[in-house]
Amino acid sequence: MNVGKQTLSEKSGNPERVGISRAAFAATIGNMLEFYDFITYSFFAIQIGHTFFPAQSEYGSLMLSLATFGAGFVTRPIGGIVLGIYSDRIGRRPAMLLSFALMGTAILVISLTPSYNSIGLAAPIIVIIARMAQGFALGGEVGPTTAYLMEIASPERRALVVSWQPTSQEIAATAGALVGVILSKTMAPEALESYGWRIAFLIGAVCLPFGLWMRSSLPETIPQGDAGGERSSHLVLARRYIRVIVLALLILASGTIATYVTQYMTTYAQNTLHVGTTLAFTTSLVSNGIGIVGALLGGWLADRYGRKPVMVWPQLVALVLTYPTFLWIVHAPGALSLLFGFGVLTLVGSLPFTAFYATFAEALPQNIRGGVFATIYAVAIASFGGTAQLVVTWLLHISGNPLAPAWYLLLAAVVGLIAMGLMPETAPIKTGGK
Repeated sequence: MNVGKQTLSEKSGNPERVGISRAAFAATIGNMLEFYDFITYSFFAIQIGHTFFPAQSEYGSLMLSLATFGAGFVTRPIGGIVLGIYSDRIGRRPAMLLSFALMGTAILVISLTPSYNSIGLAAPIIVIIARMAQGFALGGEVGPTTAYLMEIASPERRALVVSWQPTSQEIAATAGALVGVILSKTMAPEALESYGWRIAFLIGAVCLPFGLWMRSSLPETIPQGDAGGERSSHLVLARRYIRVIVLALLILASGTIATYVTQYMTTYAQNTLHVGTTLAFTTSLVSNGIGIVGALLGGWLADRYGRKPVMVWPQLVALVLTYPTFLWIVHAPGALSLLFGFGVLTLVGSLPFTAFYATFAEALPQNIRGGVFATIYAVAIASFGGTAQLVVTWLLHISGNPLAPAWYLLLAAVVGLIAMGLMPETAPIKTGGK
């Protein structure tokens, strides 16, 4: 297997010369802000549904809101292909700047669009278009960012540096949940539904100028002489790595189902378990906060012990714990079961995917890394992440069984575990390579 080559630190001979910490922060803070606004939508799905999608029933309104959330995933593969390949040919920095600017525009549009009662059918149409623009931007965000993190890192610290990709997503989710907790505690339910959710979106929009400034100062990892090289060979080169690509698709499908079902827990706790709004948001806040620790710990462990052990063993533990945890939560819904149960699942479940990010990035050569990673990630997210919350809501509706989310998570965990076991080991500590 061709392990990743020509990292920025290798070219410079000294990682410190390029300011790895600052560059990683600049790359991931943009990623964090983008995911904050994308994920915030799922936290306020009920309120957004009432604002833009009035329906005959609560279930119908929620499903229309979640379908619009899913619309953002339709354009993700397009964004992954276009911006991912753009990052391989032109550079990581311009691709990350473009995706960030597109996301910022969409955020402002959603937060400022009048309600259905004010402008009628134009309201949901505008929101759907903005969600699709967000999907395009985010589809082209993860690949270039992950490739960039891998390329600025020294070989012995790649997984830890790359771990800031999933960590930034967890930080975004935690920030979104924290805003939800604060708003739900300080605002009346009517105010939260009327304009409180808009405040959550605008908080992210306020940070956009800072993110654009930080990204504009990033050092480029694609040498000028390499940019634009091998323009016709992207697909041809990708075919040489088809086995890794297929396995990566399966692992990402498993991971994205787990991620978006977990993000759905705010809605699940309110609609299915009938707990208070504050506890529902607190559950997401705590589990996502624990996910930050898990993502970083997974990167550190993957550098120390190799990628495969950190992928396989925690995934197996998560598989074993999922059903008992949901059984406890359903039969004794409360602060202890929700906070501790989902917290443990999040901690264990976040470990393997940090190791996977590093493995997939290392397994691809630099001249197709951004495009392939972005495309496969976006396809997996669009196919499984965009439908996860709809599937869970549908399963709950037709079965009437509050354990339905656990069934879907178990199926995803099994598929992910098998694919992780078949992935090659790419860690320098195991392969002796760079």
